[in-house]
Amino acid sequence: MRPVPRIDYLLASDEALIAQSEVDRYRASGPGGQHRNKTESAVRLRHKASGTSAIGEDSRSQAENKLHAVRRLRAAIALGVREPVALDGWAPSPRLAVLVAGGTAPLGARTRLTGDYWAAIAELLDLLVAGELEIAATAQRLGITTGALSKLLLHDDQVARTVNDLRRARNLRPLR
Repeated sequence: MRPVPRIDYLLASDEALIAQSEVDRYRASGPGGQHRNKTESAVRLRHKASGTSAIGEDSRSQAENKLHAVRRLRAAIALGVREPVALDGWAPSPRLAVLVAGGTAPLGARTRLTGDYWAAIAELLDLLVAGELEIAATAQRLGITTGALSKLLLHDDQVARTVNDLRRARNLRPLR
């Protein structure tokens, strides 16, 4: 049986992604007043296929926490699960092409909640890893400047942290 491509997880609806996960409900600790520990409102999702997990414990509402957790799970899968890229004859998917062509201007908080955004980011990170984290070579493959690629990789704190962690692991200078 062939493994399911990561993109199927990233583009799945929130309900489908939750259905693919183990759901734990628990009482969150920390600040929040006297009502915080009275209900099991915190949610942890463990995606069975990828082994990735995420939590939501921002709210006193279990439904809101489940929504936070599924969004974080989608981001965690995109940032943490790599797929190999064959650089010979590689061409960006339409999703990645739109992300690259748009630059960082349209990347507001709402855009970063979508599966399309995270699928494009995952593909970009796969390409970067396949190119041994070389910004210039990756930018050339994408047809953009190194500055534009750096700006795209640094626009989101989670993406920037992931890229810099990967670069540090290979003794490369972090992006700033």
